[in-house]
Amino acid sequence: MAILEAQVDHQALKSESPGAGRTSPEAIVNDFSIMVATKNGSGSQTSNTVLLRALFKMGIPVSGKNLFPSNIQGLPTWYTIRLSKKGYLARRGRPEITVIMNPATALEDLAGTEPGGVVLYPDDLKLPTDRKDITFYPMPVKKISREADAPTNLRSYVANFVYVGVLAHLLGVDSFDIELALHFHFKGKAKPVKMNMDVFRASRVWAEEHLTKSDPFRVETLDGGTAGHIMIDGNTAAALGAIYGGVSFAAWYPITPATSLADALDFYLPQLRMNKETGERTYTIIQAEDELAALGMVIGAGWMGVRAMTSTSGRGISLMAEFAGLGYCAAVPAVVWDIQRMGPSTGLPTRVSQGDLLFVYFLGHGDTRQVVLLPGSVHECFEFGWKAFDLAERLQTPVFVLSDLDLGMNQWMTEPFDYPDRKMDRGKVLSAEDVSKVSQNGGFQRYKDLDGDGIGRRTLPGTDHPLAAWFARGTGHNERAVYSERPDDWEANMARLMRKHETARTMVPEPVVDRVEGAQIGLIAFGSADPAVEEARDRLKSLGVETSYLRLRALPLTSAVKEFVAAHERVYVVELNTDAQLQKILRMELPEHAVRIHSLSHSDGLPLTARWITEALVNREASVNELETNKRMR
Repeated sequence: MAILEAQVDHQALKSESPGAGRTSPEAIVNDFSIMVATKNGSGSQTSNTVLLRALFKMGIPVSGKNLFPSNIQGLPTWYTIRLSKKGYLARRGRPEITVIMNPATALEDLAGTEPGGVVLYPDDLKLPTDRKDITFYPMPVKKISREADAPTNLRSYVANFVYVGVLAHLLGVDSFDIELALHFHFKGKAKPVKMNMDVFRASRVWAEEHLTKSDPFRVETLDGGTAGHIMIDGNTAAALGAIYGGVSFAAWYPITPATSLADALDFYLPQLRMNKETGERTYTIIQAEDELAALGMVIGAGWMGVRAMTSTSGRGISLMAEFAGLGYCAAVPAVVWDIQRMGPSTGLPTRVSQGDLLFVYFLGHGDTRQVVLLPGSVHECFEFGWKAFDLAERLQTPVFVLSDLDLGMNQWMTEPFDYPDRKMDRGKVLSAEDVSKVSQNGGFQRYKDLDGDGIGRRTLPGTDHPLAAWFARGTGHNERAVYSERPDDWEANMARLMRKHETARTMVPEPVVDRVEGAQIGLIAFGSADPAVEEARDRLKSLGVETSYLRLRALPLTSAVKEFVAAHERVYVVELNTDAQLQKILRMELPEHAVRIHSLSHSDGLPLTARWITEALVNREASVNELETNKRMR
């Protein structure tokens, strides 16, 4: 039976702003979105991240998302800051406050502003101001930047701080918090801090003297709102997690949006992984000639017993397919981070997607199934940074971690990271003494499945025993790692690999499940879709629609997923791709429940919004209602 039997006010779904349609300027505090429209390479990133961090310092839950082009300079860029006293971190579809600094997109940006909103713009921009539902504030950007005590070549950059000063006045942002954020951004360098603060103060003074506030938006310090939290991007969190997980070798090739993960390794490893007595490094980072070479080096290092990793995106994964198959077949540990972006082909390199899921899960020709981790927060990027190595060595296989551009490159607030709560799990590694013992019972057989879990014993190069050596090969082999084309050996090897895959189901991170008693609708999502799903659930609840929610954290699926699907009349799978890839995997692995599993997939290059999920589900449920009504009338 369909859930949405009652009438739903579809008009209520169309506006996200708490102030939309209001006729009185009732204050809207800490609950709106700001969008800054500029050009790539204009220096606005400093202004935007400083404003974001200042709001965070005030205790206001915030998230920042940078929508930038895939060129070096000149094309349109948008940066959005979401403020939410309830802690919602997903993107909002339309901003309440728009700062227009780019004439090329001015009309589009104005049209996209939420009714009842605010537009700030340079006073020399010929912007139509006839929208009666918008409050307009012109700013003397050129005048203030010309008068700034800044080198001529930097004036266009510090000009961005004009809108920071005006916004600070209009919203009530404390100047001290702006200065603290500047010190953090410039790492305490006095000259750039002073140069930007001078422009900020001049702009704030101008706004105080010339602007009359007539909009409802403002901010207030929120006690405890962000207490005990930090701000960080997912790629940096992943690098730190890998370091605490014992990474000793990394090979990579530059690619957006994964490059900053390797950059973070390069920044933090010298601080955290140096031999204090000798001053020597205990790690190696290599920029390879391409992604094929990068994973080849990582597989070689993993065979040697080194905790090794690489980071890339979809196009790089394409080149890594052959070595991924080798690692799977030869049972070699490795960790691969895939920071997903829009494909196919070059696609949209600076837009977000979850389009690599099917490809990576079956990466490698022939019968291959990889282990895939799916972090849903920057906190889990850190956690999976070290857990991926434990899984790779315990399972003796490559482990892929699928993050994405939104999670990887944007700033998120999070609780501080937890230090690994257990010792490193190196898996079934035999010492020379161990080899001597097994030599008395048939000898060391690299691929023999003694425990029934599909995982054999391994030795590392340099193990001081004449029978410890083995030949790693991607060709057909028997239990002793000896080349074989015998059909029974091949079938036995594939059966063992399938047992290992079933073992992985019991070892990968379990999903996060919120079961609501009586809910007939279940939602399944993964990765950066999570904040939008959580917010959408609250919106749906306000419409009288209860939902349960399972956030998937790994493939292969665990038994908890099957139990969740079976417990709900309909399950909607929310994901950022066109092909409904997770839905396909769920239907393939849970064929008895296939008719329950429906797709809510969306892929436009932007992070999901709660509004889209809510409207899409309401529309789908309305269709179910109509079908059931037609059946009853027959």
